[in-house]
Parts: sequence; structure tokens; C-alpha cells
Amino acid sequence: MVNLIGTYECKADAKGRLMVPSALKKQLAPMLQDGFVLKRSVFQSCLELYPMQEWNVLMQKINGLNRFKKKNNDFIRKFQAGVKMVEVDSNGRLLIPKDLVAFAGISKEIVLSSAVNIIEIWDKDKYENTIDETSDDFAELAEEVMGNDDLDAIS
Repeated sequence: MVNLIGTYECKADAKGRLMVPSALKKQLAPMLQDGFVLKRSVFQSCLELYPMQEWNVLMQKINGLNRFKKKNNDFIRKFQAGVKMVEVDSNGRLLIPKDLVAFAGISKEIVLSSAVNIIEIWDKDKYENTIDETSDDFAELAEEVMGNDDLDAIS
């Protein structure tokens, strides 16, 4: 399993290319040759960048869904909407396709934020607003999510 660390600010050019910050690129180095999958986030107006290894683990779970249930087919269709395979080029740039730029409302200023095994790609203003909105109740959220006395429950 991949454990990525850090939050990084960068800029996108007019074509939707961003230079992957060197500290993040070093963490991603073992995964660069396999490529990545870029998709819409389910819960936020940001993008999620999956190393191919992590994407394959997720796809194993999704492939286990019973496709004779309509809700499963509906979920798969919506989950896969806009999914793209992407690569970091030899210059260290990542091209975000235009439809995904539009979905996430990405302008010039971008935040790349680690989310354990994936990278979230945000428009900087949207990222700051989301962090501000969730900061008030973060202590309650942390207690609810992580405050279980049974540590085995989170593994």
C-alpha cells in the first residue's frame, strides 16, 4: 500500500498541465512507469489521482459487485464517469483533461493534497474553503472516526 505525504501548491498552464512538485515526484517515483488514473471525486469537487497499483486494488472490489443489481450498474457507471489514464511526462508535468478541469473548477492555482494512498487535485480557493468549512467540527469528526477504543477496528 502507498502512503503519500504532504500538501503542495502549484500552477496549471492554459492547457491544463501542472508541474508535479519535486517532493511529491520523489514519492511517486516507484509508480511513474505504471502510470495513474485520474477521476472525479465522489464527495467533493476535486479530482483523485490513483497510482495504477491502488486503482487495480479498487477495481478488484468493484469487479466483485453483482451486475444483475441495477444499483450496482448505476454506481459503476457514475463512478467511472470521466475516468482517464494519465502519465507524468519526462519533464515532470501532468496533463489534466479539459472535462476534468471543468468538473473540479480548476483555475491557475492548484493544491495537490495527499489522501493516504491517492492525491487529491483541487482548485486552490475551493481547497481552502473546504478546509475552513470542516475545521469547526474537526475535533468531533476525529473522535467519531478515530476515537474507537478497539484499535483493530480501523485496520
